Amino acid sequence: MKAVMSRIDKAFARAKAENRAAFVPYLTAGFPDPETFLEQASKLLDIADVLEVGMPYSDPLGDGPTIQQSGEAALRAGMTMDKTLELVKALRQNSDKAIVMMTYYNPIYVRGEEKFVRDLKEAGADGVILPDLPPDEGETMIAAAREADLDTVFLVAPTSTDARLKRVTQDCRGFVYAVSVTGVTGARTALPADVPDLVRRTKMFTDLPVAVGFGVSSGDTARPIAHVADGVVVGSALIKKLAAGEDLAPLARDIVDACVKGEPVAS
Repeated sequence: MKAVMSRIDKAFARAKAENRAAFVPYLTAGFPDPETFLEQASKLLDIADVLEVGMPYSDPLGDGPTIQQSGEAALRAGMTMDKTLELVKALRQNSDKAIVMMTYYNPIYVRGEEKFVRDLKEAGADGVILPDLPPDEGETMIAAAREADLDTVFLVAPTSTDARLKRVTQDCRGFVYAVSVTGVTGARTALPADVPDLVRRTKMFTDLPVAVGFGVSSGDTARPIAHVADGVVVGSALIKKLAAGEDLAPLARDIVDACVKGEPVAS
């Protein structure tokens, strides 16, 4: 157990005290361009509890077409790990909200685990989401993150067995990322029926907050997730708005309003 609460810990604790799920928006670093990214990410930080910044990657196995296309566009425009870290640093200079980076393991491997976690911490991030690194194969990465006081977030899914849930959650810090579907990211119109059971089973093995992602497109889809989970992650719906040149604040506020805990909502 950490002796001092991180920004991520405080974000989820604040949301819980306000009887709501935390709002965790995702944006691809540098999309559609660095300036617009910073403008819209800063607006989201004013509204959100935790901001997830995606590191563009050429082979994002867990990303649906919307986020894949945003990453491809950012890479074509010259986005790199160094430039992503600079964007995180710029966001940190103007906000004390929690920021996490989502990245596949290959860019970390190329940079070197110790250098990556040190650079990410120095940029001002609070954690890293690792979608393709099983924690039982990530001992050195986890150790490096602990040394740098950087939270590690791993994923669980509806197909995760109880044994797997126990194994994954023991190496999570900050929160656990629960994938709502056994597929890729993308906005959907309804809450999968097994999400409440996934959250319940995950909480059997950890006291950490459980945030649910993959599929939230609006306040209507956020509401039932907010009732059962500690956090709601939204990515593709925001990226679509960004690609269309729309301001993200209205959708963000709609989702935040839907994150207030209430009576169960039928999916």
